[in-house]
Amino acid sequence: MSSKWLQVFTLAMAAFMAACSPIKVLNALTPSSTFTKTRGIAYGDDPRQKLDIYRPVPAVSNAPVVVFFYGGSWNSGAKDDYAFVGEALASRGIVAVIADYRLYPQVRYPAFLQDGAQAVAWAVNHSAEYGADPKQLYVMGHSSGAYNAAMLALDGRWLKAVGLAPSIFKGWIGLAGPYDFLPIENQDVRPVFFFPDSPPESQPINHVSHDAPPSLLIASTDDTLVNSTRNTGGLAKKLREAGVPVEVFYFTRTSHATLVASIAKPLRWLAPVLDRVTGFIASVPSR
Repeated sequence: MSSKWLQVFTLAMAAFMAACSPIKVLNALTPSSTFTKTRGIAYGDDPRQKLDIYRPVPAVSNAPVVVFFYGGSWNSGAKDDYAFVGEALASRGIVAVIADYRLYPQVRYPAFLQDGAQAVAWAVNHSAEYGADPKQLYVMGHSSGAYNAAMLALDGRWLKAVGLAPSIFKGWIGLAGPYDFLPIENQDVRPVFFFPDSPPESQPINHVSHDAPPSLLIASTDDTLVNSTRNTGGLAKKLREAGVPVEVFYFTRTSHATLVASIAKPLRWLAPVLDRVTGFIASVPSR
């Protein structure tokens, strides 16, 4: 796309999305022919403990499976808003599991990690029924969802509670994640982590070990919500020091929110996030 048409398209998209709900716009423009969706599968007893599964069309067997957690500062978000993520992954031959989890003020840390572990356990036990290979399991998230993914991949306490270990992951993927954020500055997040008594063990960066799964970290250089240098850069450095394979990418035309939005077909021109994710999944060797 030429620079002139890129500018015109950008302005047009900005005006359109400003007049509507950005998430609804993305999902309305998302193709529906690339996947079949099974909605509202319970992985626990709470109404928030449900997930959707997106299976590629045409159907595949022994496909990689990605459990995805969305962001929202642990106090907002819904799996239905991320149909564009499910479609994007399914369109590349990946079975996608998008899970809701309990949010503040219903719960605080670490309840949402306990939910995440239960959702992962469901994927281990049931994703083969949808054409997936549980031995090719990845966990992925954006923003606070990337935190959830990181904690499941790095801190073995949560999966141990459901009879599993982080070694079940072939890899994990974090988009614009907060991995090292004490003391907490975000007023909305403070009560979630018991500020000012936020426990240091709540931080993913404090759980890095040489046993961690291979990692893909993606961030925006213009992220004004989560400091990408401290969080993505700092975690990548610690993973490398521990001898963990890690790939890191920073993109300049995205913000905190549009980093994940660029996975959607209408916005893939912003950054090759989907390409980096699917390339990582295709390249990680068996452990």
